[in-house]
Amino acid sequence: MKISNETKVGALTAIAITLLILGFNFLKGKSFLKTGYFFYAKYPDAKNLMVSNPVFINGYRIGNVFEIENEDNLKNIIVTIKLNKMYQVPNNSTAFVKENPLNTSSIEINLGDSKTMLNNGDTINTINSESLLGSITNQLSPLSDQLKNTLTSLNAVLKDVSSIFDPSTKNNLQQIITNVQKTTENLQNTSIRLEALLDKENGSITQSLNNVNSFTKNLSDNNEKINATLSNIQTTSEKLSKADIEGAVAELKKAATELNSTIAKINSSQGSLGLLVNDKTLYNNLNNTVRSANILMDDLRTHPKRYVHISVFGRKDKTAPLTEPIDSIKH
Repeated sequence: MKISNETKVGALTAIAITLLILGFNFLKGKSFLKTGYFFYAKYPDAKNLMVSNPVFINGYRIGNVFEIENEDNLKNIIVTIKLNKMYQVPNNSTAFVKENPLNTSSIEINLGDSKTMLNNGDTINTINSESLLGSITNQLSPLSDQLKNTLTSLNAVLKDVSSIFDPSTKNNLQQIITNVQKTTENLQNTSIRLEALLDKENGSITQSLNNVNSFTKNLSDNNEKINATLSNIQTTSEKLSKADIEGAVAELKKAATELNSTIAKINSSQGSLGLLVNDKTLYNNLNNTVRSANILMDDLRTHPKRYVHISVFGRKDKTAPLTEPIDSIKH
C-alpha cells in the first residue's frame, strides 16, 4: 500500500509537536511519567509559586516544584516537590515559600533535629512566611503612625510660632540679626588681627618666638660657663656644708659674752679702766695735769732765760711765771 505524501507530512508534524511538548516539559523539570522521589507540602497561599520553581536546603538546590494542585475549593494548595535524589530530611523540618520580587519564587526547607527521616511520598511541615512587601508594610506601619503624630505636633508648633511673631517680636528679631551682623564684623576684624599676629615675618608672635630662640641660643652658647658657675656654686655650698658653722657661732657667742662682761666691769667702776671711765676725780686730775703741762710749755717758750741762762753779760729774767696758758690769757 502506498502512503501519500500528505499522510507522511501529517505524521511528522504530530511527532514534532509531541517531541516539542515533551522537551519543553523536560526542560521545566516535569515529566509525564511520575517517577523519582517526592515530598508534598500544603499551603493556604502559594504566593505565585510556579511549576519548575527551585527547592533549596541551606542555599543548595535539591529539586524543583513538580506539580501544584488545589484542595477543598482552593482553601489549601498542595505542592508536589520532586527531589533530585532521596535526601536525608528530618521529619520535623519545615518548608516555606520564599518570594523574590526580582526573580522567581522558591521553596526553602529548614532542617529539623529529629532522628527520624522523611520517606518518599511523605508530607513535610509548612509554615506561612510573610511576604517581602508585607514585611516592609508591617515595619512601615508604626513609622507611619509616628510620622502622623510628628506632623500633628509640627503643625501645633508652627501655629504657636506664627502667633508669637507679632510686630514687636519682629523688631526684636531684626535687632538680633543686626547684632549678629556686627558680631560677625568684629570677628572678621579679630581674625585679621590674629593673622597679623601670626604673620611669619612681622607678627608679634613670630618676633617673640625669635627672641625665645635667640635666648635659648645664648644659653646653648654659654652652656659651658653656666656649667662652670653651677659647679662653683656647688663647690661653695659643699665647703659651707663642711665648715664648722656651729663652732664659729659658739665662738662668737663666747666673745660676745666676754665683751658684755668687760663692759659690765667698766660700768661698775671695777679696775683701772672702770675707774678711769666713771671716776670724775681722776678725770679732773688728768685735766689739771695737762693744763699745768700746757702752762709750763708756754712759760718755757715765753721766758726761756728763766730756765736756761747762757748769756755772759745779760741778767736773769725775773718776771713772774705764767699761771694760765697763753691761749686762755688771749681770750
